[in-house]
Amino acid sequence: MAGLIAGAPTPQDMTVHSLSRVLEVGFSDGARFRIPFELMRVYSPSAEVQGHGAGQETLQTGKRHVELEALEPVGNYAVQPRFSDGHDTGIFSWDYLYFLGSQQERLWQEYTQRLQAAGVDRDAPMAPKGGQGCAKH
Repeated sequence: MAGLIAGAPTPQDMTVHSLSRVLEVGFSDGARFRIPFELMRVYSPSAEVQGHGAGQETLQTGKRHVELEALEPVGNYAVQPRFSDGHDTGIFSWDYLYFLGSQQERLWQEYTQRLQAAGVDRDAPMAPKGGQGCAKH
């Protein structure tokens, strides 16, 4: 399997753990990560979450109990998950999965700081979307 970055570690195995809500991924360099579905969902690489440029991100809330309903391969470089909240547009390259796994602690800290700065609770329902497209909400 090839990733998007030449020579980068690639998955050797993936296991969806539905009860604990984590995706376990073992990589070719020996690293093994247990990536929570919630982390995957709030950091989805989709335009719906990331926007189309810096400052256009949409803060995700209410994703603590999100389930991973499907995980489809995308070529030989990524997977595309379908989450129980209907989100299915993020394509997670091997490189991005490695990033999520290796940077979990920092990413959780950044997420909780963003929640605090926005004055919203992690379990609050998502705010209604205004307008159309991928505008900042």
